Amino acid sequence: MSDDWRHGGFGLYLHWPFCAAKCPYCDFNSHVVAAIDQKRWERAYLAEIDRIAAETPGRILNTVFFGGGTPSLMNPDLVAAILDKVRRAWPLANDLEITLEANPTSIEAGRFRGFAEAGVNRISMGMQALNDEDLRRLGRMHTVAEGRKAFDIARAQFQRVSFDLIYARQNQDLAAWERELREAISMAVDHFSLYQLTIEDGTVFGRRAAVGKLPGLPDDDTGADMYLKTQEICDQAGLSAYEVSNHARPGSECRHNLVYWHYGDYAGIGPGAHGRLTLNGVRHATEAPKAPGAWLEAVEQHGNGESLRDPLPREDQAVEFLLFGLRLAEGIDPLRYRNLSGESLPSDKIADLIDMGLLEPRSDRIQATASGRAVLNGIIRELMP
Repeated sequence: MSDDWRHGGFGLYLHWPFCAAKCPYCDFNSHVVAAIDQKRWERAYLAEIDRIAAETPGRILNTVFFGGGTPSLMNPDLVAAILDKVRRAWPLANDLEITLEANPTSIEAGRFRGFAEAGVNRISMGMQALNDEDLRRLGRMHTVAEGRKAFDIARAQFQRVSFDLIYARQNQDLAAWERELREAISMAVDHFSLYQLTIEDGTVFGRRAAVGKLPGLPDDDTGADMYLKTQEICDQAGLSAYEVSNHARPGSECRHNLVYWHYGDYAGIGPGAHGRLTLNGVRHATEAPKAPGAWLEAVEQHGNGESLRDPLPREDQAVEFLLFGLRLAEGIDPLRYRNLSGESLPSDKIADLIDMGLLEPRSDRIQATASGRAVLNGIIRELMP
């Protein structure tokens, strides 16, 4: 059996597709419904864990990630049942990381105590802004004060709490973003996901932008300045970017996301969940139906929540390895690229990109420079097979 998956570890992603409301910028697979039969969902998740565990016996599980949607709307009993099943399904790493995504509106001390007792040890909080007017514009259902209170509740229950912020928002200038980021850092966060607002097709913001009803968005130059200022402020605070949009104090990196970026294996369970599994020496891409009802039906009637399982051609693996690995500050191992793709990285193009100051070689690795990470898509296009 190929051991390529060992390089990046093995993770489990569980998708909870429900939200209290749909945010206008969001293009994730999330749904608003009146009632949820959590026991029915529990049976489906447990059945899928059993199915995948039977195919991956003996693998050491490094991470579990409850994503969404808004997983903090799950009953703590449901989270506990899933984690109990996980513990019996795989041998666990000593430092198993279990993350649950939360919105400040769904944070209650009792519920969070329940998640902690179930085994969750890391919370990723969708704060998004520290400005009430912008929170309203982003369709968020919490105020800054509620967000801070939620953060304090999470901090009391969990050793590791990350939060997300979106910048390059409407009518936001560089000075305003700098103030907001410094305020966020003062809250003693050890991990940030800092995303530039992107207007996605199929979202409310996408439709508004198409008819000129989303004024005040920063231009590309201002967005680039905000990105560079973000790096500068976070570096000074000891929260360097270990990945393009993710900053952490040393040791506080999100290990689950590192499974993706190190091109490890991960099982995806739940509506719309993707996976990458190496089985009998062949790496496969897996997908699940996006609609919650269709996924439940597939699990209940056919015993399998996957809608697709395809072997990944070597060329596709090489491209994915570049797309994920070059996002990391530590860069990629050219030898592993050769093992995946069957050919070496193009030495002439590597040399050109080094001359341009966009890549730098480090012993047995190649990594993007600070300037290179700002134009990463262009670098990857140059190196693609």
